[in-house]
Amino acid sequence: MTAMFEGQVVAIYVASGEGAPMEARDEAEALAGKGLDGDRYAIEAGKYSGTKIGKRAVTLIEREAIAAANDAYDLGLSEQESRRNIVVEGVPLNHLVGREFLVGGVRLRGFDLSEPCAYLEELTGKPARKALLHRGGLRAEIVEGGPIRVGDTVRPDAG
Repeated sequence: MTAMFEGQVVAIYVASGEGAPMEARDEAEALAGKGLDGDRYAIEAGKYSGTKIGKRAVTLIEREAIAAANDAYDLGLSEQESRRNIVVEGVPLNHLVGREFLVGGVRLRGFDLSEPCAYLEELTGKPARKALLHRGGLRAEIVEGGPIRVGDTVRPDAG
């Protein structure tokens, strides 16, 4: 990756099962090939587990994207309501599809964009699909696990 960036983790959320409330954490253990310890996708209990769209271990979203969607569409969506696991700041997530990057000491590989869906709208009661189109975050696989903490640096893998 030629462009350099350095951002940070500003929030971490997990849900124990499909549709369960997202719970804020200061730290979560990233399990290689699985997901975040305690999260629905790590135990294959998420809405999209076992599907192509479910091929992910963790989801990330930009704080800036949520703010922009709220401003442009008067959405009133909180970071927690986005149902993404990791909220980052200063990270161009769309550019990380197919690339490896580091969150603290954890190595992730961007799989695909996490476009918003009807299920998100159903759970939140907010018209999020249009507002978050192409800025709904990133699905990523955990290549090398370890702890992820609020405040961790997010940066490209220098490899």
